[in-house]
Amino acid sequence: MTQTLLEVDGPIGIVTLNNPERHNAFDDVLIAQLTAIFKSLDANKDVRVVILSSVGKSFSAGADLNWMKRMAAYSQDENFRDAMGLAELMRTLHGLSKPTIARVQGAAFGGGVGLVACCDMAVGTQATTFSLSEAKIGLIPAVISPYVIAAIGERAAHRYFLTAERFDAAEAYRLGLLHELAQGDEEMDDKINDLVTALLACSPNAVCEGKSLIAAVANRPIGNELVIDTAQRIARVRASEEGREGVTAFLEKRKARWVVDGES
Repeated sequence: MTQTLLEVDGPIGIVTLNNPERHNAFDDVLIAQLTAIFKSLDANKDVRVVILSSVGKSFSAGADLNWMKRMAAYSQDENFRDAMGLAELMRTLHGLSKPTIARVQGAAFGGGVGLVACCDMAVGTQATTFSLSEAKIGLIPAVISPYVIAAIGERAAHRYFLTAERFDAAEAYRLGLLHELAQGDEEMDDKINDLVTALLACSPNAVCEGKSLIAAVANRPIGNELVIDTAQRIARVRASEEGREGVTAFLEKRKARWVVDGES
């Protein structure tokens, strides 16, 4: 069975975790499939938004038990090579040049939390639960840690990395892991559609440049190097084709060329 599904609907790429019997748990096959899909979507110029979804009761229950059994017999070098596969998946998703939205239903544990944290935006239902559960089985959430800490903050990471407690959707929203909370799947899809509508009204190049800007500016001191870098960035974007088109469309009180029909 294919553990992942890919649907491209115009400017929207929808990636679906499709192994509900195993609660969409991670193994090396799923990791390789997701990495390849995300790279293909990043290279597809027609795709402007990527949604990561799943089917079944869980978004993702973390590591698959059979995969964990194999890992238990690995040497340290074998474990390193295996971990680098997951690291490449997280880096690929986080570094995608186009915006990503996590559609989170059910439980997200371990690496599942990492997938949510790697996405630019995340919407979940009130029934969603989370856990960085690695410490309960003698492990640590190492590979996903840069993205999870960026999402929930160092202080919250001290609690949830060390206790492996479950926390609910309201706590995930409070911490910033989720951007929107919905009562159920229908409302969640409505909220995601609102985000997609907003994104498709924006310049694709500006969205890509905006993601790059956040990565370049976050946690850096405001020194001369950063000041020059940000000035160079806006100068480049102002002089770009989409930059000129956007300003011209605004002044002429018309839609810019990139706006999808039906969007404002």
